[in-house]
Amino acid sequence: MNRLSVSLLVALLAVATTAWSSLVSPDAQTLVKLGAKVTETAGVVTQVNVKCDAFTEADFKTLGGIKTIKDLTISGKTITDDTLALLTGLTELERLSSDGIQLTDAGYKHFAAFQKLKSLSFFHPAFRSEQFTGSGLTHLKALPKLERLTFAGSTAGDAAMEAIGQLTQLKEFRTWHTAQTQAGNAHLTKLPLTALRIGQRLPNWGKDSPISFDESTMETLAQIKTLESLELTEARLSAKIIPQLKALPKLTKLKIETVDISTADVEAIKAALPNCKVDHKPMDDAEKEATLVKKLRL
Repeated sequence: MNRLSVSLLVALLAVATTAWSSLVSPDAQTLVKLGAKVTETAGVVTQVNVKCDAFTEADFKTLGGIKTIKDLTISGKTITDDTLALLTGLTELERLSSDGIQLTDAGYKHFAAFQKLKSLSFFHPAFRSEQFTGSGLTHLKALPKLERLTFAGSTAGDAAMEAIGQLTQLKEFRTWHTAQTQAGNAHLTKLPLTALRIGQRLPNWGKDSPISFDESTMETLAQIKTLESLELTEARLSAKIIPQLKALPKLTKLKIETVDISTADVEAIKAALPNCKVDHKPMDDAEKEATLVKKLRL
C-alpha cells in the first residue's frame, strides 16, 4: 500500500469515527470504552452487555449512573455486595442477567432497588463460597413484578430452594447444576408457576451427591397444577412418568432434552398427552456416557 492509499484510509477512518460519535450518545461511547456492547433506543442507552472483571469502583459508578438501562447482562467476580450497591440507581431495569457474581446472602438486599425488574438470572453465583447459602434470595420478595427467575450452576442447595419457594410472584423458574436435593424440589410446589425447567444437580466430587431429579421427582412436579410448559433435562426417564404428566391439567408444552429415554416411551407419552406438544431431542450412546455418566454420575 502506497503513502497516498494509507493517507486516504486514515482520513476515511477519521470521518467514520466522527460520524459514529455524532450518532451515538455520550453514555454509549463511555460504555463502549469499558468494553460493553450497547443498544440505544430513541437516543438513550437501553441495553448493555459487559464483562466487569477489570472494573474499578469508578467504572461501576459510571454504569450505575446511566439510569435509562432496561436490560443488563453483567459478569465477573468484581461484582460484590459493595459494587452491586453502586448499581442501585438503575431503577428502570426490567431484565438482569448475571454470571459469576460474588454476592453474600446479605448482598441480595440491594436488588430491592430494581422495582421494575421482571426477569432475573443467576449463573454460577458465588460458586463454592461459604458466604452464600442461597437464603439471601428471600430478599427478592421485595420485587413485585419479578416473574422469571433462573438459578443455575450454584453450590447453594436446599436453602436456596426454600428461599425461592417464598417468591410467590414468580411465574417461570429454571434451575440446573445446583446442589439441591429432592427435598429442595418440594419448595417449588408453593409457587404458581406456568413454566418450569428442571435439570440435574452437579456432583460434589469426593462427597455424597444424591441426585436431585429422577422419575420420583415427577410426583412433586405433578402438584404444580398451574404448569403450562415443562422442560425436563439431565435424567433417566421412561413412560412411567405419564400419570404425573397427565395430572397437570394445563400442560400444553413438554420438552425432553439430554434425557436417557427410549423412542418408544416418548411415543407413549405423546399418545397419552394429545393436547400437549412434546419436543424430544434424543441422545446417542456417546452423549449419554459423556454427560449422564461421566459429568453427572447418574
